[in-house]
Amino acid sequence: MPETQQRTALDRYFRISARGSTVAREVRGGIATFFTMAYILVLNPIILGSAQDKFGNQLSAHQLVTVTALVAAVMTVIMGFGGNVPIAIAAGLGLNALVAYQIAPLMSWPDAMGLVVIEGIVICVLVVTGLREAIMHAIPQQLKQAISVGIGMFIAFIGFVDAGFATRIPGETGTVPVQLGATGHLSGWPVLVFCLGVLLTISLVTRKVRGAILLSIVTMTVVAIVIDAIADIEPTAWGLTVPSIPDDVVSFPDFGLVGSFSLFGAFEQVGVVTVVLLVFTLVLSDFFDTMGTVVGVSNEAGLLDEKGDVPNLGRILLIDGAAAAAGGVASASSATSYVESAAGVGEGARTGFANVVTGALFGLALLLTPLATVVPAQAAAPALVVVGFLLMTQVRHIDWLSYEIAIPAFLTIAVMPFTYSITNGIGAGFIAYVVLKTVLGKAREVHALLWVTAALFVVYYAIDPIEQLIGLR
Repeated sequence: MPETQQRTALDRYFRISARGSTVAREVRGGIATFFTMAYILVLNPIILGSAQDKFGNQLSAHQLVTVTALVAAVMTVIMGFGGNVPIAIAAGLGLNALVAYQIAPLMSWPDAMGLVVIEGIVICVLVVTGLREAIMHAIPQQLKQAISVGIGMFIAFIGFVDAGFATRIPGETGTVPVQLGATGHLSGWPVLVFCLGVLLTISLVTRKVRGAILLSIVTMTVVAIVIDAIADIEPTAWGLTVPSIPDDVVSFPDFGLVGSFSLFGAFEQVGVVTVVLLVFTLVLSDFFDTMGTVVGVSNEAGLLDEKGDVPNLGRILLIDGAAAAAGGVASASSATSYVESAAGVGEGARTGFANVVTGALFGLALLLTPLATVVPAQAAAPALVVVGFLLMTQVRHIDWLSYEIAIPAFLTIAVMPFTYSITNGIGAGFIAYVVLKTVLGKAREVHALLWVTAALFVVYYAIDPIEQLIGLR
């Protein structure tokens, strides 16, 4: 087929000209999106790889890089062809933290990834049945925003801890639970790398440099490699990953984690009530983050129709739900739509062809695993702090003068980092919201689904005395 006919077929399928774009713009946009979200190839293995399941098992960093790139590549391309929107997909930050630090410690890794698969299936069912509108209306918008803010605080706290900037005080009681550095003050080269990384990242983000997060990670990794080579540093000071030049740049991907999930194992480990609450938390975080991302990026791309609706929204949400399930199947954690796709839109992307470019680059990354596994936590953790800030910006939408929403929002935000639990924060906010509405005589304003959820969280918090009461303990 002649090249002009190929371009015409490509143009017709993706409606490139109809949306005021060109192939060159789509390619440029796809590349920009990849570089603004490629940090997930580093962060997802660090977040998942640094956690242990109930039995003390840890996932391989090399395998995690492989499955993270695999899911991002496949699902981003599917979104491009199926949804025809420039919205890329990869393992979700916040969602992977929930899996790593809240779910995995309660069960085995295959059980935890099985819950992610269930989450994706639930989202698909909600989309197919049209229940997404009911769920959207059940939770107040400001409470949804508080959840995002709380997750941001939680992610930032994880970054400070992973880098050694904040540490638990060992062997002491009656004092604060965490401190600055390992001894009450900052010391050591690795912590310096983190501090410089934070300053570099916030500088690049403030100047709106495209690919700021990835650029900072790469730069500070090089700095860490140089420092480790010339300074006398104990390998344990870096944590799990010691920065050093790999023997090989290219390696064959390791697909050992693909298919390593148990769909129903979690029920035996933690019981039905806890499983329901954990899956609901995953669904809640993924579903509403996706809605916001899809509407926001589509609006910026000028794709909304005259009613302000997103074209092919049902198909887009269905693919996003399938991506969540695919993330669980591959043990990469739940995959979701990335707001960083807005960078590609800024470069001119308007169609799903940009996704094909982004997905192809993630596919290429499958062969570059050694480069991603030399990044120490101190070089990657600044990104967690900055992503936490970005999520934190939604706090401006909360009405802090209205206590009936402000107090539940505050509890949602505060409880997450203070208890090291996303689930606990959401539960505290939901229960407080229902109680305050009832106290003010506004119980009828609370959606029935929120009543049910709050009741489930009450059971969740009281599970220990309940089990003792009925003789299970």
